[in-house]
Amino acid sequence: MPHPDFHYEKLISNQGAKYIVGIDEVGRGTLAGPVVVGSIIFDINNKTEQYLIDIGINDSKKLSEKKRLYLYEILIKIAVSYSTGWASVEEIDKFGINQSIELAIKRSLGNLINDPDHLLIDAISLKDSKYEQTSIIKGDQRSLSIASGSIIAKVERDNYMINLNINNEIYDLKNNKGYGTKKHIEAIKLNGKTNHHRKSFKIKGVDTINE
Repeated sequence: MPHPDFHYEKLISNQGAKYIVGIDEVGRGTLAGPVVVGSIIFDINNKTEQYLIDIGINDSKKLSEKKRLYLYEILIKIAVSYSTGWASVEEIDKFGINQSIELAIKRSLGNLINDPDHLLIDAISLKDSKYEQTSIIKGDQRSLSIASGSIIAKVERDNYMINLNINNEIYDLKNNKGYGTKKHIEAIKLNGKTNHHRKSFKIKGVDTINE
């Protein structure tokens, strides 16, 4: 697949939208930690598009940690506006992951300096939204704005999980970032879940699922 670009952003901009927000979430499938949404607005022009392509903006999952950190520092400087929105483990257990992601999106939008004209969201649609929106499957591989949002969310969530590791070293959170690695699952089996773990996410050999 070719690198992400401003194809969708330009189509929407040509219809009169000025502040087009790229939105993506990180942490949907983890066993521990919050879900984080990154939102970012760019000045949609050919110069910015080419610059973002040249520095290697892409889906955060396709980038090394070092590359993400490098790109993050650039993105927060050149963005018209950027933000993150978070939903806690307690909220995920109470409302479910999908509703929690929507909550995090709304919080992220509320943290932007500019009121959005249009939302570009990776794979999902936001219910009951006052904003025009476009959901793009594999949007983080197609839209530079969505890919940049994924980098913002990934770096900030990773930093949170690294800090969380300080008092929870046995769970290796600094390396697994809350995902269900073999070492992480074994630690849960031996020591149980912390209050940073999602109680609603069942783990084979740990939780008994009542039908």
